[in-house]
This record gives sequence, structure tokens and C-alpha cells, in this order.
Amino acid sequence: MTTIHTTIHRRTCHICEANCGVLVELDGRRVVSIRGNPDHVLSRGHICPKATAIADLQDDPDRLRRPVKRVGDAWQEIDWATAYSEIAARVVALQNDGARAAFYRGNPGAHDYALSTQSGYLQRAVGARGTFSASTLDQIPHHYVQYRMYGHVSLAAVPDIDRSQLIVIVGGNPMASNGSLWTVPDFRNRVKEMQARGGRLVVVDPRRTETAKVADQWVPVRPATDTALLLGILQCVLAEGDTLRPGLAELVDASWARVKPLVDGFDLDRLSAHCGVPVDTIRALAAELSGEKTAIYGRMGVSVCEFGALNQWLIQLINLATGNLDREGGTMFPEPLLDLVGQVGRGGVKTVETARGTLPSVMGEIPTIAFADELTREDDQRIRTLFVIAGNPVLSAPHGKRTDAALAGLDLMVAMDMHVTETSRHA
Repeated sequence: MTTIHTTIHRRTCHICEANCGVLVELDGRRVVSIRGNPDHVLSRGHICPKATAIADLQDDPDRLRRPVKRVGDAWQEIDWATAYSEIAARVVALQNDGARAAFYRGNPGAHDYALSTQSGYLQRAVGARGTFSASTLDQIPHHYVQYRMYGHVSLAAVPDIDRSQLIVIVGGNPMASNGSLWTVPDFRNRVKEMQARGGRLVVVDPRRTETAKVADQWVPVRPATDTALLLGILQCVLAEGDTLRPGLAELVDASWARVKPLVDGFDLDRLSAHCGVPVDTIRALAAELSGEKTAIYGRMGVSVCEFGALNQWLIQLINLATGNLDREGGTMFPEPLLDLVGQVGRGGVKTVETARGTLPSVMGEIPTIAFADELTREDDQRIRTLFVIAGNPVLSAPHGKRTDAALAGLDLMVAMDMHVTETSRHA
């Protein structure tokens, strides 16, 4: 009988932002098993099907294991040194010709510290004038509001779930996402622990999502009308008057006095009729949120609609008005071991000229809605050099067919990916 000697390696799953700890059992380079690491302080042994599928990815016969370059209609394997030198030579030649360069980043870049902190150096070396990413397709309202309110595009206040007594989730589904822009691995068990100590989970969503199914209350809101609901909640929270809650004065400036008159200009009955949530439910949510150790959190569902930035602003104001912003059990600003917020600049908000006209730009990004236009414009600002890092905009971004056709006309495209995709096939 042959004895198999395996080794256990402690690693992190980077397939989503939860970054769960995993134990990978190897026989040489063959993956024998993948299990959750019970000693990981965040994930506590939890993993989802994505992590267990890493073994399939490792052994996928279509996965690229070495650099390849296009030779005619075929791919030719080359070594890393050759790849670096040939790409650098092409980039410099195109720079000397005045060619515009751009970057497209897919969302996996946010799941890996090395990529998220180092890719900017490459972008500056290439001289890229314009960055596109998945961020402008789902989460820019978060960054915009964080910059305006807290002075940094990435300074996010998230629910302190391990000490909260009430969490209201608007337009988010952390049972599926593990807490996108929140990072809550093992979400289901954390909710059970909150409920065991008498806490409640409320989900506001047009659909009875996976998260709504484990919640104590589901509030079905009419699609894209969350703004009316949030205005109603804030109006009810402030109904007692302008008296500042303990500790609130130190967090606000003179502009706070303008908030109550602003929201009082709306009729609660009309807000209710617009969003489809009864007035009594709105008042009850406001009353519960006005207690201690409560938080309201909004994610992609309230970001990608017409009033995304306004929704995120109202959510911050509710947490502020209830006295639960930057408070234990409310919403808090994480202090991770690796301080990415402190390592990068504050970011900014400005406008940028594109082929579609003047568009807003947050964190130096051009809205991805303009990506195809910038590839096909007929002037010297047309993108001729493109780096795509772990992204597939042909499949995931607007105007995929136009983008697909335009990529074939680039002078140079460099794709960093594990597979040949609908996008990287043009490299």
C-alpha cells in the first residue's frame, strides 16, 4: 500500500474581498483538499464554494502558466524576461510616437493587496492618461460620498456586526457577497450570533434575496425608489428637533443645521407612496435605528440607480443623526494591519473631458460607460496602448460589441489574466 505524504499550507482566498483563510492540502503540487482555516480571525473556518473551486482552477488545462504573445493568429509561449523586454520596448516606441495609453482594472485587483498597491507604479511608468475599472460600474457613489464627508475616497464606515443590535441592509446581499465593501466572511453565523444576543437584521430590497431569507424582517421596496425611503427614515429620526445626540457635535460642522429643513421639505405620505413602504414601517425603522448599537448599510443596489450618491449620503446622515457613526455597535472605520488608506492619497473629485463630453471623475477614473468611445474616437486622444489587468470589459462593461471590435485596432494591448478571455484574446 502506497503512503501519501501531504503538506498543509495556510493561505488566503483572493477570489473575493472577504479574503477567507484556507488550509490547502498538497501532494507535491496536486491539490488534495481545501478547507476553511478555523484559526483565521475573520473567516473563523468559513469558506464558500468559490474557495473549494480553487483546486479546479489550479488544474484547469486552459489556465495560462507562462506568458504568451500573438504570432499571426496563434499564441506562442515566451519566457518572462522576453515578455518584459518586448512589452517595454513597444511601450517606449509608442510613447515616442505620442500614443495615448490607458489602463482597465477588473475587480480582482481589489482582492489582492500587492496588485492594489503596486499597479499604480506601472501605470505611471507607462504614462497612462486615463484609468477605467469595474468601480465606476458599481461603487463610485461610495467613494464620492466618503471623499465629500470624510476627506478620503476610501475611508468607509461599515457596520460593527460583532457588537451591533440592529443592522438594516439596503440593496445589499452579503449572504452571497460576504459583505462587499464591508468584508464580512462567515456572515450567516455572525447574524446568528447577533440574533442570539437579541439583535435584529432587516433587509430592504425589491427581491427576497438570500440575505432577506435569513433576516428578521424583509421590507420590499419599489425598485430604484430607495431615496424616498431613506429621506423618510431620516425625516423621522430628526423629528424630535435639532437637539444633537451625545458626541454628535464633535463630528459635524455648521452645515448640519441645513439637513433638517432640507428633509422636512418632503411629505412623508408622498415618500411612502413613491417607494411602496407604509408610513408606519418607515417610522418603525427610524425608531429602531435611533437606539444604541444600530447601523444602516447600503451597497450596490442603491449605488447603481439614478440617485446613487444621494442614497449613500443619506445613509451616512442616518448613522450620524442616530449617534451611531464611529461608535461601537454602529458603523466604524476599520483599522487593518495594512493601512491602505494611509498609504495612498486622499483621492479627488473632478471632471474629465471625453468623447462623450464632460464627465465626473472620482479617484482619477474615467467612467467605464465611455470606454468604447475612447477606443474609437477619431483624434489624437484615441487610446492606442491598453493594459488590461484581471478584467473582461467586453463581457462585463457597457457596449461590449463596440469594445470587442475596437480592441482589434489597438497598437499594443497587454492583458494580465489567467485565461484567454473575450477581452484578452485581442492582446
